[in-house]
Amino acid sequence: MILFETANRWMKAREGDLIESEANLIFDVKGLVHPPNRVVAFIRYFPDEKGNRTREGKHFGKVYSLPRRYALLKERFPGYLVYDPVFDETLCEVPAENVKEIYKPADKLQELRKSKNLDPVQDKALRFAELLKESAGIKWNNLGISGSIMVGLHTAESDIDPVVYGSENCRKVYSALKSMFENGNESVKAYSKKDMKALFDFRSKDTAIGFEDFVRMESRKVMEGKFDATDYFVRFVKDWNEIDENYGDVQYKNVGNARIEATVIDDSESTFTPCTYKVENVKLLEGSKVDHIEEIASFRGRFCEQAKEGETVLAQGKVECVTLRRKNSEHFRLLVGGRLTDHIVLKHRVHSS
Repeated sequence: MILFETANRWMKAREGDLIESEANLIFDVKGLVHPPNRVVAFIRYFPDEKGNRTREGKHFGKVYSLPRRYALLKERFPGYLVYDPVFDETLCEVPAENVKEIYKPADKLQELRKSKNLDPVQDKALRFAELLKESAGIKWNNLGISGSIMVGLHTAESDIDPVVYGSENCRKVYSALKSMFENGNESVKAYSKKDMKALFDFRSKDTAIGFEDFVRMESRKVMEGKFDATDYFVRFVKDWNEIDENYGDVQYKNVGNARIEATVIDDSESTFTPCTYKVENVKLLEGSKVDHIEEIASFRGRFCEQAKEGETVLAQGKVECVTLRRKNSEHFRLLVGGRLTDHIVLKHRVHSS
């Protein structure tokens, strides 16, 4: 836990961090680029007498789906909804002066390592972090624990949310997880069919997708699964020295929505949050007509690991014109994850008779 004191420190907020307001609203930080003295972060926990999460005698409610988050903000906390001219979208942005505390995953992991009185969920999170560190050969300060555990609002059924920092460390952890899946590690397991159905029922509330398509893609992923029967999702985040974009360097302009077919030519950024897929052979199936969509992107972890190089995908989302001001160039991208109908799915193979 770090006390937030200055606007300068605010610029260090990134994906995986959580922030708490003076009114005890808790937000999860989205992305790596934020406006001066504000941060893009969506509400996750809020004081609620009927909530099933407790901390220091206070009850909290949890909101997960994006539509519900927007609805809650609009109804009860409309001051956090702000039109951002750089992202050309209404976002949840928290002013620096409203911030009471900022929570960092690496600090939480360090706290767990020092503690001699961990509950079963905390102990399991620490053991999973130890496994990732040892199997990938990375340092402790390249790892963190995010989510409900970080802010003391976990329950006995809470997931484990590790965060890995730095591209090379992320690739080492990814490789280690993949090896565990392939070699039948006793602790780390892929989702069973029953698990997959439960995950589908949960995610389909704000991402409309067919169960067959869902299973086809999710069954290949290693960033999510079970550790000792508890759900986990490992979030991969670029390190500070790998982030060269400042707020305003890139201008995003909404030019409508579209559904496309495209071939993935580079999936090297598909495991990070935010994730991107470079594409070519783009066919517009419906929606806004633009010259060249060069990439598919998303700020949502569920769209990581969605497709591999050489595969053809069907994707639907918001079309954005991306202007790189320092390079005086522009291109178009498809941003996925903002609406119920947004998706990235593999194109069905056509079998010859």
